[in-house]
Amino acid sequence: QVRLVESGGGLVQSGGSLRLSCAAPGSIFSFNSPGWYRQAPGKERELVATITSGTSTTYADSVKGRFTISRDNAKTTVYLQMNSLKPEDTAVYYCNLGKLWGKGILVTVSS
Repeated sequence: QVRLVESGGGLVQSGGSLRLSCAAPGSIFSFNSPGWYRQAPGKERELVATITSGTSTTYADSVKGRFTISRDNAKTTVYLQMNSLKPEDTAVYYCNLGKLWGKGILVTVSS
C-alpha cells in the first residue's frame, strides 16, 4: 500500500521549533512536488509550503521567514522546519504528494 508517513509533531512553547518529516514512496517522489498543509480547529485546510523537484519553494504569507521546506531525494523525504512558532500555528499538519495525503500530525503551540 502506497502511503506517506509523517513524524515530528508534538507540543512546543511559543517561540520554539519543530521539524516535521514525511517519508514518501520512491517511485513517485521524483515526479511530484510535495507540500505541507494544515488544518486548525474550525478552519479549512490551507497550504503551508510546497517544493518542486527543482527545489523552488512557495510559502503561505503567515509562515514566510519562519518555516522552511526542504527535500532529500535520496531518502525520498520532505521536511518542514518550523521556527518561531506561534499559538496560531497550532493545527494538524498534512503531507501531500500528488494524490497522496498523509494521516496528519498534530502540532500544538502553547502560549
